[in-house]
Parts: sequence; C-alpha cells; structure tokens
Amino acid sequence: MDTYDLLTRNADEVVTDEEVRELAADPDGKRAYVGYEPSGVLHLGHLLTANKLIDLQEAGMEVVVLLADVHAYLNGKGTFEEIRDTAEQMKAQFIAYGLEEESTEFVYGSEFQLDEEYTLDLHELELSTTMNRAQRAMAELQSGETAKVSHLVYPLMQALDIEYLDLDLAVGGMDQRKVHMLHREEISDLGYEARPCLHTPIVADLTSGEGKMSSSEGVTISMEDSTEELEEKVNSAFCPPTRDPEDDLENPVLELFEYHVFPRFDEVTVERPEKYGGDLSYDEYESLAADLESGELHPADAKGTLATYLDELIAPGREKLREIRD
Repeated sequence: MDTYDLLTRNADEVVTDEEVRELAADPDGKRAYVGYEPSGVLHLGHLLTANKLIDLQEAGMEVVVLLADVHAYLNGKGTFEEIRDTAEQMKAQFIAYGLEEESTEFVYGSEFQLDEEYTLDLHELELSTTMNRAQRAMAELQSGETAKVSHLVYPLMQALDIEYLDLDLAVGGMDQRKVHMLHREEISDLGYEARPCLHTPIVADLTSGEGKMSSSEGVTISMEDSTEELEEKVNSAFCPPTRDPEDDLENPVLELFEYHVFPRFDEVTVERPEKYGGDLSYDEYESLAADLESGELHPADAKGTLATYLDELIAPGREKLREIRD
C-alpha cells in the first residue's frame, strides 16, 4: 500500500485531496492530531480515529493527542482534577491499544489554552465569527440540554487548537467536519494558514443499523467490557445478510470489520466445523462482505469472528484499566 492510500484508508472525506497528496509525498516528521475530551473509558468511537493515527505513524508522521481538559471543563464534565485523572487513564489506554509511545505526543489543552496569546487570538476569532456560524459548528446537545455560551466557544477553541499545536493535518470523525471547516474558513483572518483535514466514518448504532454508535445512547463497545459482555453485544448486533438499497440502514457488523479489524490484522479467519464448510480466511474486507452477501458466510459466524478479533484488540486496554484501578 502506497503512502497516500495508507493516509486515506477508510477515510470518508479528505480536505483537500491535493493537500493530503502533498503530505503523502513527504510524511516524515509531519504532525497530525486528534482531540479527545477526557470523559471516560475508551470506546470504539475513540478507537476508530486511533486506528487512523496508527496508520499515520506507520507512514512516518508524528501524532499529537490532545487531551482536551479545558474543553471537558466547558462541557461540564467535572473539576480539572477529576478531568485530568480521566485523561491520564485514557493516555494509558491509547498506548495499550497500539499507539507508539515514542512518536505520540500527549498534550493537555490547559498547557496552552490559558496563555495570553491564545486567549487574545480566541477573542479575535469570537469577533470575526457570527453566532450562526459558531452554532453550526457546535456539537449536538443531548436531549433536554440547554445551550450555554461555553458551547459556542468550544468549537472556536477547536479551530484555534490546530494552529497552536503546530499541525500539518487535523483528523477527526465526520462529526468534527463542521469544526474543521470553521478552522479552514476563519483562521486566515488571524493571519494563520489553514490545514488539511481527514474525516473518518461514524459507525452505525449496533442494534439497529441507524444513526451512530454512541456511548451516551444505545449500545457501544468499550475497553471496560469483559469478553462475555463483548460477545453478548456483538451477538445481538444488527446484521442482515443482504442490504436493501432502498433503506438507509447500515450493517454495523460489517462496518466494525472494515474500520476496526482489517486495518489491524493481515488475515481474518472464520472458524467453522467441517460439516458447515470448514474455516474461511480473508485478507481483505471486500471478500468477507461479499461472502456474507452471497450466503457463504452466515451472520452468526461473522459475529462470532468479529467478537474474537475485537476482544483481542481491546484486551490490552482492559488489562491496563484493571492495573490503574487496582
């Protein structure tokens, strides 16, 4: 796989393709980041973007993980002491999951977001950004939650972080697209250069195939899950053998194979008794998806295999959590 394909593997959107191709031509030492609000145990949403960071490290790029303690504070996630305790746990989980410790820089937002220069630039951004534009970039509020001024400041800070972390590439899920576009549209007014952005997909709700998998609503898989809990969640997942092109439902089982398993394993083996055709081995996602569609691979066998490989991926982080808590 060439460098450009590695950088953009499983990306839903690249902004812009020309800028990312330029990065791919000389990736060594270039800096990419994802920002995470320290809010709990890592789940598959965090790990999807972490898979992309692992790709970028493999390509020779340096990775910055922003542990966004100020953002979490603005979002009402606790005191700074509580938030930083959570951030340290997340840091340990990311390393256990597979990020290279030597080429990963973990940064607290409070290390630079409270400095005078940053604060003045933030005020400049507040002056140049309309209320409507900031609202469009806001994260979706939970049902019944009332918007506060801090919710408007939050995306402006995210747009500014990209400059202050001295980045060459901003990475995030598609839910971060509006923030990244705010950065590209507004940051030049402060005399800074807009950076390219890469957006990863959002996995559908595990039980319905609708919307997105969420730790606050519905079912998600986290590093806290035991092997038994993970198997139970995967076995109850929505997994139709064929996809109706007339509906908007996705197959979350296939999405987890595509975005989590195949990027981390060279080969995936489905173990089956000989009376059911024996084992199946796949070195690419497309072949597994085609076999599920044709009926060669039964959904139950796909789920069992998915649970096995996901368990292998999260096991080191699960063990790290136990060590921290003990």
